[in-house]
Amino acid sequence: MEKVKLRRTLLNTRQSMSSQEWREKSDRLCSHLQNSILFTQAKTILAYFSFRQEPDLSPLFANTKYRWGFPRCVDKSIYWHIYTPNDSVQSGAYGITEPHPDAPLLDAAEVDLILVPSVGCDYQGYRLGYGGGYYDRLLSLPQWQAKTTIGIVFDFAYLPQIPIDPWDKPLQAVSTETGLTQRG
Repeated sequence: MEKVKLRRTLLNTRQSMSSQEWREKSDRLCSHLQNSILFTQAKTILAYFSFRQEPDLSPLFANTKYRWGFPRCVDKSIYWHIYTPNDSVQSGAYGITEPHPDAPLLDAAEVDLILVPSVGCDYQGYRLGYGGGYYDRLLSLPQWQAKTTIGIVFDFAYLPQIPIDPWDKPLQAVSTETGLTQRG
């Protein structure tokens, strides 16, 4: 199945979940994440604000043991801003919640872990995104290539194989509500 059709199918499945099912699965996913060594060893973690029933990671953000960074999309680039739970946010590109442009920026050298929003992931660690290429471009930059990455999806979107392009880079791990799987 080509990427466009697969993306549409997975997004429809995700958006057809009841809010109770979405909340329960999101909470289980958060529990697996926060118990993983990749997570507990990190100090600065890049995350995202849930959009269109993406797995909701917000229960994790109150943990002040970690320094949190959130994306702001500008043109074709992602800028990462430091975020604390009381910071103001705004609706940005595509209607996605993002930090205020004045929030302090995070440098790539400070980042230990990236929680990557995904439409789907496969057992080899490849990610199906939303088609904008933001994370593909980011993860191909030299200062980001060695970062630990965890794809975040619900279990129905964790597939044996997804179509890949030459520029796709596998993530180190994938987390679902049933557990976290490291590649390799």
